[in-house]
Amino acid sequence: MTRRYPLPVILAIVLLACIAMAGCSGVGRGGPGPLVRDTDSAPVGDRWIAIEPDSMRSQTGCTIEMTRFQPRRLRTRGLVILAHGFLRDQRHLAGLARALAYHGIAAVTLNLCNGRPWDGRPIRNGLDMIAVARRLGAAPVVYGGFSAGGLAALVAGRLDRQARGVLALDLVDTGGIGIGMARALDRPLVGLVGDPAACNARNNGLRVLAAAPKGRLTTMVGASHCDFESPTDWLCESVCAGVDGASPGRRQAIIAASVAAVSDLIGLPRPGPAPGHAGSLSRPDRKP
Repeated sequence: MTRRYPLPVILAIVLLACIAMAGCSGVGRGGPGPLVRDTDSAPVGDRWIAIEPDSMRSQTGCTIEMTRFQPRRLRTRGLVILAHGFLRDQRHLAGLARALAYHGIAAVTLNLCNGRPWDGRPIRNGLDMIAVARRLGAAPVVYGGFSAGGLAALVAGRLDRQARGVLALDLVDTGGIGIGMARALDRPLVGLVGDPAACNARNNGLRVLAAAPKGRLTTMVGASHCDFESPTDWLCESVCAGVDGASPGRRQAIIAASVAAVSDLIGLPRPGPAPGHAGSLSRPDRKP
């Protein structure tokens, strides 16, 4: 009889196989490599943005590699620090970082160096994000992230008193860490979520957003987990994109909504109307 494995096991096998192959998607590589210009994300030319690699040591001893996207014309002193998903890397948020910089908001992507295939270590990753903010003198700061990176961003936003808020892109919780952090978060937690699927743990991030006193939800109808990366790649699409695949149009909508959310958190006028359906979360578990 043929043995059938659950999807998380299949995903782990595919990812581990990818790590063993040279040149797959940057998973587990030592350096950030050349940034991919994501033509689906924002019409950004280098004349508008200075892009600089940087690095620092985590308290655990590993090297946090990062890339700074600095607008040549700043609209704010605020900084956005972006964390990638589980076993991904910073290049998969380069499109969002470019879009933020294009709108005058400095952004930093980073390679989380403490996660392992069997342990994402979101608390340690959140502390590393705070260390990056301190190193760069970020005040105010918005922490953002995709999937497991959204959980790390939530940890950072909860523990850093200088944070203006958190942007969570299709956040995936683990071990109830996100719910605990969200309950104690006294700043806005802005969540963009896609359709429920195995790769976003059937939208278990919704429980995290519902637990936040200042939770805000934007539902990106029809979006797969991979649509929240910018750019994504064949590895994510082969496992997490669903039957319709990833969509450049949905990715553009998610980036636009993310830039609008960050602008709100920092206190800037929105660059334009944000797509999606946004609103405050209803909280039937709490008394008015």
